[in-house]
Order: sequence, then structure tokens, then C-alpha cells
Amino acid sequence: MTDAVKKAQANTRLAWIAGVGASAGLGAALARRFAREGVSVAVTGRSRERLETVVAEIARAGGHAVALPGDVTSESELAAIVRQLAGHGTLEVAIFNAAGGTRAPTLELTAEQFEAAWRVTTLGGFLFARAALGRLLAAGRGSLLFTGATASLRGRPPFAAFASAKAGLRSLTQSLAREFGPRNIHVAHVVVDGGIDGERLRTSAPQRVAERGPDGLLDPEEIADAYWHLHQQGRTAWSQEIDLRPFNETF
Repeated sequence: MTDAVKKAQANTRLAWIAGVGASAGLGAALARRFAREGVSVAVTGRSRERLETVVAEIARAGGHAVALPGDVTSESELAAIVRQLAGHGTLEVAIFNAAGGTRAPTLELTAEQFEAAWRVTTLGGFLFARAALGRLLAAGRGSLLFTGATASLRGRPPFAAFASAKAGLRSLTQSLAREFGPRNIHVAHVVVDGGIDGERLRTSAPQRVAERGPDGLLDPEEIADAYWHLHQQGRTAWSQEIDLRPFNETF
């Protein structure tokens, strides 16, 4: 690698987004939003095919993205991804958008299902943060952002596994913010309070989409705008947590 190439890579701004799936989903919307600002994007998820679709969309729009598939619950896979990030730029923002959970009454919820929700959402958030922080601290600044949910704030049936995992993730972000904020790393948690108008909800609960009416669900692109603005906040006025919901959502 020539010195010119190394210099170009060092000057390339990079965002790493974990939890990218369908094109009509929040992870993909986040990738497109940051790419639109001239930031190179590394997208991580379980499906290489879906990641490549998002990468192709960004390329067609004139941006740059790379697919780095992996499992956020695997330390070794995250470590391998972090090693690859160095070849794509200087990491300035890392976003954890992955989540796992089973909808079931408590007495029907298995220990394996409960643990699986925790592994993806809470343990995955910890492992992702630890992997990303090394690069962010080396750069001397950056943002570490996490996707939360209504369940981050309150639990109700049949979401015992999901709610406990999301609440754990929220607590983790508070700990990280207090530890790494003074080291110039902006750690923020975004409470997405309502249904997201994406592939998952439209496929699994089309009746809910109809019930909510026009603008009754969160638009992924508008959620992504909020993440970009979080990343742009000056450090004299950082938000540690924000909440987003449609105009007609009760809270």
C-alpha cells in the first residue's frame, strides 16, 4: 500500500452500522443517511445478500459502502470486522441497531428464548461498543449511538424477554456515556416509541399499518435524520437520550 493510499484512507470518514437488514428498514435508512453526507459506510448484519442490496443502493446514489456481515454476539466475528474497518477509513460513528426478542406470554417463554433476546440486544450491544470504542478512542472523538424502543422504558406482556433486554441496553448506554463522554465520545440512546414503517411490520402486521393511518408509523428515513443530528451535536450540548414517536402515538 502506497503512502498516498494510506493517507486517503486516514482522511476517509467512516460509519459502522450493525443491525442492517431489509432495504425498507431502519438499519438501511441509517446507512443511506450517513452516506448522503459523504461518510463511507460499513454495514453489518447476518445476511450478506441483504447487505449487498443496501451497498448497491448507496453506490447508485453516488455514495460508498461496504458489506461486512457478521454476528454481533460473536467476539471473534466483531474483532475480524474491526480489523477490516481500518482499510476503509477512520471510524467516527458507530451505530448499534440490532435487536432480538420473542413475543410470548411469560409462562410460554422458554429460557432459551429469553437468553437469545439478551444475547443479541444486550450482550451484542456491549460487544459492539467495546469493539468500536477502540477505534473511536484512537481517533480522539466520535459518536456511539444505540437504537432503543418503547420496551426500553417499560415492560408489558407478551414482551418480557424483549423489554428486559432493551432495558439492559439502555442502562449500558448510560454507563458508557458516563465513562467515555469525558473522553470525547458522544454516547446516545434513541428511544423509538412506536411502530416503524418498514418491511418487518408491513409483513408481520399489515392490519396495524392500516389502523395507524397516514403518518401513524415512524418513517425510517426521518428516524435516520435524528441520528445524523445527534452525531452533529456540539459537545457543549450533547443529548444522552432522545425519544421519537409519531404525532398520534400515546405515551
